[in-house]
Amino acid sequence: MDLETILKTEFGYSTFKPGQKEVITSILSGQHTLAMLPTGTGKTLCYHLPGYVLTGHILIISPLLSLMLDQVEQFKRFGEKRVVALNSFLSIDEKNRVLHHINEYKYIFISPEMLTIPYIIHKLQKLAIDLFVVDEAHCISQWGYDFRPDYSKLGVIRRQLGSPLTLALTATATDKVREDIIQSLDLKQVSKVISSIDRPNIGLYLEEVTGYQEKEQRILELVSKLPKPGIIYFSSKKTAESMATLLTDQRICEASPYHSGLDQNTRVLIQQQFIHDQLDVICATSAFGMGVNKENIRFIIHFHMPMTLESYLQEIGRAGRDGKPSIAILLYTPGDEQIPLQLVEGELPSPQQIDWLFREISKVDGSELHAHLKELGGFTEVQWRIMEGFFNESSLEESNDRLKEKILKFVYERLAVKKDQIFYMKNWILAKRCRRELILEFFDEIVEEKVTPCCDYCGLELMDYQAMNHNMKERKVAETWKEYLAKLLINSG
Repeated sequence: MDLETILKTEFGYSTFKPGQKEVITSILSGQHTLAMLPTGTGKTLCYHLPGYVLTGHILIISPLLSLMLDQVEQFKRFGEKRVVALNSFLSIDEKNRVLHHINEYKYIFISPEMLTIPYIIHKLQKLAIDLFVVDEAHCISQWGYDFRPDYSKLGVIRRQLGSPLTLALTATATDKVREDIIQSLDLKQVSKVISSIDRPNIGLYLEEVTGYQEKEQRILELVSKLPKPGIIYFSSKKTAESMATLLTDQRICEASPYHSGLDQNTRVLIQQQFIHDQLDVICATSAFGMGVNKENIRFIIHFHMPMTLESYLQEIGRAGRDGKPSIAILLYTPGDEQIPLQLVEGELPSPQQIDWLFREISKVDGSELHAHLKELGGFTEVQWRIMEGFFNESSLEESNDRLKEKILKFVYERLAVKKDQIFYMKNWILAKRCRRELILEFFDEIVEEKVTPCCDYCGLELMDYQAMNHNMKERKVAETWKEYLAKLLINSG
């Protein structure tokens, strides 16, 4: 059976999207593969379809619980029942039941945190893993915009599982990040499938406003006029909540906030409501994005300046997955870069925290990292995981002074990289050039064909997208009227 036949028979599609067939062919020929495919081009199919050819299990490492749940649901919609997600959503009994029957599952989604548990590794070692998939692989690289310490251990875990055939997937990664992914996973003779990061159907629009009040008012105007659904991104949970309340109270649309401060069940509920058109707009922090499988998102608005060009591209990539015209709007006020700079500094343990921690450790036994110190030192979850990573990887012979020096070096280097990324984003905002060209240049691409409409610098008009909303409303009214007439005719007959 050829790939097109499987695609049609199992998934109902007649043709592959750009890059999909190349990735699948590479995997089925036994090649480790690094694939960079734009958001919305169906990366999931790249490991779903090979499961119909490969005889063993497929292990998929995924960074977000919401993303896993969405993917499991997607698999089930295609009739695949041999799929499971191993994460913290499962109760102890459910987890034990899944692990007891783990051999019955073809597709196993798992969080990187779960892979740090020896018992789970032991269970996975008994399986014939034919494909080791790292989704959102840019999280591996410390040079990537969304580096996660747990992801950096995946190379070691992969070796513990017998170094299976590997697929690393990402939507946005510079050449430096891609090389870091390959090195970290210890891949040899890697086939690379690198597609353009450009999404021609997404118009890029930047608007400078004077301050918070004008931004708030502008959001109300834009959301009332633009076709929906849409996502508005914020750097502040509080601002996301207040804007969602404002949009709902003023009856502009049905809106809900989404951020990491909400419990997992609430986040999953909000996401499902949005996917099934019960909500028009999500007011979100960066916690919302990777797990959204919704094709008809018409606009993305950034209330606050994104930290990096990569994260901006990832977030606007949520729009227009159906290929229809969509708009990405960024509202900018001079000085907006101060918020991401503060957030970056908060992501990493400060030199003062590191000094304090090593003083406390030396008071006890001089080498152990005790859990109670996390709260006493005011460490966030991410900061503490960074510290744990360094302590777990240090050798018995390594002195505390040397370990402290290594941690401080990492923090200073990481901070410098993050600040460079923020100022690159600011320069992109202030540049008097085509915005699409600058994005492509960042990823070492060139514009092969001019996109129209392109961006505000190239003459894009917001009125064109607002007119789309008007046309959609007219069409909806017409359809409702026809449906009403049809009902009358049926009833009279």
